[in-house]
Amino acid sequence: MNLYQNSPMSVHEYFTIREKSEDLLEYIDGMVYMSPSPSTAHQRISRKLLIQLDRFLNGKPCEVFHAPFDIELKTDNSEEAKIVIPDLSVICDKSGLTESRYVGMPTLIVEILSPSNQAHDLITKLNLYMNVGVKEYWIVNPMLRSVTVYSLNEEGLYEQHDIKTEGGVITSEILQGFSVDLKEIFQ
Repeated sequence: MNLYQNSPMSVHEYFTIREKSEDLLEYIDGMVYMSPSPSTAHQRISRKLLIQLDRFLNGKPCEVFHAPFDIELKTDNSEEAKIVIPDLSVICDKSGLTESRYVGMPTLIVEILSPSNQAHDLITKLNLYMNVGVKEYWIVNPMLRSVTVYSLNEEGLYEQHDIKTEGGVITSEILQGFSVDLKEIFQ
């Protein structure tokens, strides 16, 4: 994940840039980050997870959204805007949906690592999602063919709920009954 520019800017400046740019830009703590174009493997994994989540959520109150879709992370006590573009987001409180983005807190976020954005997803976003209260965060690593699931505990900290590499079935703690066979998403 590359910085769009090396100096902080206001959220108003960010929105002005977004209106004129086709780049995938995220706004975190006053800094603007540019997302890399996804690889073929990234797109295949994203599509397979999207389909499985969509099927699982059919008839349930939650809905899955895929990138590019802006998520403005908003909590009752947050003052500064944080705008991210997760690969997949499960949204159960649909009151924050607008024509252009979601303002609120997704229940589950999935990020698929690329070689150029690993640190951003593994450190910056993990801490961001934990601090704002995203209940579950999945990190999919195509290079290692692994999925790690973090869930918020009672103290508001992420605990590793599940991790699988190569094969096996990964489960969600927050979406009771949802599981994914890694062979299916990595083939």
